[in-house]
Amino acid sequence: MGIGIVATLKVQDGKNADFEAVFADLARQVRANEQGCLMYQLTRSQSDPNTYKVLELYKDAEALSHHGQTDYFRAAGPKLGPCLAGRAEIERLDTVE
Repeated sequence: MGIGIVATLKVQDGKNADFEAVFADLARQVRANEQGCLMYQLTRSQSDPNTYKVLELYKDAEALSHHGQTDYFRAAGPKLGPCLAGRAEIERLDTVE
């Protein structure tokens, strides 16, 4: 069974460009190196420009686990942290075939 993730991230005023640059680098690495990650897309709210949602879709639990253990994912945290206005909200979803 596939696993979906919707991660809601709130960014501090004036930090959007920094956040988007770090995330773009992370997304490139995810797409290049994780065959089990079927989608990894950053989106921004139309009603609140400081709210982002990451839409993620993984082939299975193993692919999701692998994602969280990669060096580039772990390295992105300290770079993204100073841009954020609080903790990420993570919603886990099961795919429906």
